Amino acid sequence: MTDQAVDTDGAAAGGAVPSPVGAAARPTKDQFVGRRRELKELRADIDRAGLDTLAGRKTPRARVLLIAGRPGSGRTSLAVELARQLADDYPDGVLRARLTEPDGARVPTERTARELLDALAVPAPPGACEDDLSGALRDALADRRALLLLDDAADAEQVDPLLPDAPDCLVVAVSEGPLTGIPDVRPCTLGGLDKGAAVELLARASGPVRITVDPRSAESLVEACQAHPEALVLAGGWLSVRPKAAVADLAKQVHDMPDEGSALARVFHHTYASLPAPAARILRFLSLAPAGHVDPHTASALAGCSVSAARTTLDDFVALGLVRAVDSPLPQYEVPGCLVPLLRARTESQDRPAEVQLARARMLERTVRLLQSCRAVTEPDGSAARKKLAGLPRALRFPSAAAAAEWLAIRQPALLAAARLAVADGELDTLARRLMAALVRALVAHRGTEDAAPVLYGIHQLVLDVAERRKLPREQAAALLNLADLDAQTGRTREALARYRAALDAGRAAGDPYATGRAMESVGGAYQELGDWPRASDWYGRALAQRLARDERADAARLYGRIGAVHTYAGRYGEALRNWSSSVTGHRKNGDVAAQARALSEMARVQEYAGRPEESLRTCQEAVEWARHAKDVRLQAALQLRLADTLERLGDPAAARLHRGAAERMLGTEFPAAARLETNGGAEPSACEIRSASTED
Repeated sequence: MTDQAVDTDGAAAGGAVPSPVGAAARPTKDQFVGRRRELKELRADIDRAGLDTLAGRKTPRARVLLIAGRPGSGRTSLAVELARQLADDYPDGVLRARLTEPDGARVPTERTARELLDALAVPAPPGACEDDLSGALRDALADRRALLLLDDAADAEQVDPLLPDAPDCLVVAVSEGPLTGIPDVRPCTLGGLDKGAAVELLARASGPVRITVDPRSAESLVEACQAHPEALVLAGGWLSVRPKAAVADLAKQVHDMPDEGSALARVFHHTYASLPAPAARILRFLSLAPAGHVDPHTASALAGCSVSAARTTLDDFVALGLVRAVDSPLPQYEVPGCLVPLLRARTESQDRPAEVQLARARMLERTVRLLQSCRAVTEPDGSAARKKLAGLPRALRFPSAAAAAEWLAIRQPALLAAARLAVADGELDTLARRLMAALVRALVAHRGTEDAAPVLYGIHQLVLDVAERRKLPREQAAALLNLADLDAQTGRTREALARYRAALDAGRAAGDPYATGRAMESVGGAYQELGDWPRASDWYGRALAQRLARDERADAARLYGRIGAVHTYAGRYGEALRNWSSSVTGHRKNGDVAAQARALSEMARVQEYAGRPEESLRTCQEAVEWARHAKDVRLQAALQLRLADTLERLGDPAAARLHRGAAERMLGTEFPAAARLETNGGAEPSACEIRSASTED
């Protein structure tokens, strides 16, 4: 859960320097300032008798602690410190999720539940609905003792589906207000820090010398900042880069500023006004960063400057308290959530909409190029992709496939957020489509289709949204096929069937023969999975007619096999044998020896089912010979086993032992279950890539 592991709420206090919290990452004790009374109350509240206990009932769910306060008040830092102190009491880990994006958008419960399941290393099928994922999360936590930190919750409706039905778990929720609807929750409401803690936080941010020699001015500055933790961090950051500035002067300047709302807004505007124009522009555009995640490439693209200049500026912002450095193998930063509205207000007042849109386009284009480089580094030396990679600027190249995989894993939350924002924007659909196509290919190259399936499902849904909005039936068909494939792989056959039929309609509207043929075959496969043999053979037949009309011989031979398999399941052995015979003939004409051997082996199986063992024996022997020509050892071994079984039924155990011994020599003394052939009529083609997502509008 790399996108959920860092404090983006704003306060580097109760006051703590933001730090990851996860199953294996905790803040250290010396990072936290103040809030002793609140910590004591929260710890006491864990053991407080609840309403169920007082009524003599067993507590059905986890205890919920609520830390309430405005953004920047240190509410997240207090939750992080509480989690650190309690971590040893919850041996199954501390899990953290953010429930609201920096722009105020609610994070869907489905996404949060999936991220928590990923943190628990519990697999969740792609495309599962919110209720299924919430149920899976409760099941996963039922026999665990874990602490959940749910940050920036908008309301009780977001928190309730995530609550474990496990009294041994603890939930710490962070919110701006009460969670009405969740019983037995008593909020710990935060205001400003006490004077001592506020002065200490200011000293940590600015350096202790000036605070020590002029404590009255420090107290005056604390008063001007209303002891607001984030305001104190910004004030301390301003002082830290101006060693000759007097604390008293800053206190007077903040105090005399026009009343622009909160103390945080006044201190921010004072800090912002002191920035050079280029740095101020970069800072404003950081509010456009997806989910508040920034790296030097993102800042460089947004501002239109070099990567090295962007990183230097980001480090300067860290010193000022305007962004936070993230503990990561790669240089990464976060914009405090409480500053995002202030930055966006500046952007709206100082930057033309066309400039903002251009900055977004530059960021998406840079992301596409990085993803293309990330995938290209996995290609063989000398390939076209590697040659193209060599021509890219050094800053866009990865030194190795391992480095690219690490970048992809670390940046994945930001990349997905970029895709979601690009689709929601609606003005940059061409770039959004290119971004999603590049992201799919990079994920498949580094993780494989199966491992990346849950992430791919969400991307394909975004592709479908764009295709439907822009009325692009070809891309719509591709996205529907991809989604349907993932539905089918996870057992949601009826959902897959509906999507395959929708893909067929879209393919016909686009005049795309690949999509229509692929969809018809997949509809047949869905009916086959449902056991509806007549409809399955009918749809396979339609797909076959199209392949024959287009002279696509390899696909036609494979489809004959699929029709033969359906007739076999239905017990229509005569029809099955005719179609398998056509499949054998087609593969032979195409020169596909291995496919011919497999089709012969299935034909032998059907002959045996039909009560013709002698014919089955001859066909199987022919299949063995073709398997030898194809140098397919596994197929040879499986056919030897089938010959042995057939010979035993024909009353020739000696010959059966010879064939079984041959299989043993090929596969070893134990036969893997996979060595026995299954009647599947050939593998269904995959649609794991978005075929047309990189085309221009």
